[in-house]
Amino acid sequence: MNWDWEKLQQRQKERSSQSGGSVPPQMDEIFEKMKNYKFSGGWLLIILLLAVLFFGSSMVYTVDTFEVGVVQRFGKFVRMETAGLKFKLPAGIEKVTRVSTKVEKEVFGLPAGRTDFTRITPGADDVEEALMLTGDLNVGVAPWIVQYRVKDAYNFLFHVDNALLFLRDMSEASMRLVVGDRSINEVINNRREIAIEAQERLQLELDEAQAGIEVVTIELGNTNVPGPVQDSFNAVNQAVQEKEKIIYEARQEYNRVIPQARGEAEQAIRSAEGYAIERVNRAKGDAARFLSQYEEYANAKDVTRRRLYLEMVAAVFPNLGELYIIDADQENLLPLLNLGEKWSVNK
Repeated sequence: MNWDWEKLQQRQKERSSQSGGSVPPQMDEIFEKMKNYKFSGGWLLIILLLAVLFFGSSMVYTVDTFEVGVVQRFGKFVRMETAGLKFKLPAGIEKVTRVSTKVEKEVFGLPAGRTDFTRITPGADDVEEALMLTGDLNVGVAPWIVQYRVKDAYNFLFHVDNALLFLRDMSEASMRLVVGDRSINEVINNRREIAIEAQERLQLELDEAQAGIEVVTIELGNTNVPGPVQDSFNAVNQAVQEKEKIIYEARQEYNRVIPQARGEAEQAIRSAEGYAIERVNRAKGDAARFLSQYEEYANAKDVTRRRLYLEMVAAVFPNLGELYIIDADQENLLPLLNLGEKWSVNK
């Protein structure tokens, strides 16, 4: 090319002097200049080779093992490619978007750059995301991690605008909903149960939105209360534990005394019932015996009267102890007081 650079620079200087500044050449002037110059065959071959290299390199691509290639033709989805060496139409016609299918992490309520719960202090900076209102109107700090993977690359790219942002928003909403239904003590002590329920709720929301994301697991970190109220919360917990201890001791004493008292009461009732049955049966027996004796007495009054007298004497005399029968005319009773001893010695 035989560009007349001196004339071009002279003209630019004239324009700049007239306008007071640097003015680039106009497009019509450039085209006019290019008409007057010719390109050699070598330059045309170089341009053609560069074009072939550019379009050829854009037609070959690779998809990694844990990736899925989503191919679009003029912006419209046409196919899905798996791992390996693939081909497509040149750039500008077809475009491939690689979507990772590996398990990824999204962290919530952790300081910047942290992806685990090791030595995480509740109430530290950058954990405002983990501040939540519990069901008993307490504020808790509950950091968590969501592990997920893309199970449908088409839905991930085209059904939801910014699927990862949607995942974060729905994860936070699900966790706050689950925590809001529980007391602060449940949030601290039942982390596994809360994580499972939050995972189920999050997966349900993602499936309804056709986000193409599968939640692998949700890991809930060390839950606690914010730092400024930590001492007060510990004091309340200590008081609650003392209350529960007293209640437990009272119940233990109750379980010891009440069953014993109930057993004694039951024993007294059974004894009274047995005594009542015994008295009733004895009374019935006495009544029956009296009636039978009365019938016999009615049939033979003298014999029955004598029998009753003898039976009474036989029943009463053994209980009287020593009995002395003396003559009414006896004046001195002393010789009679040791008759038993003499009788036993003589015998």
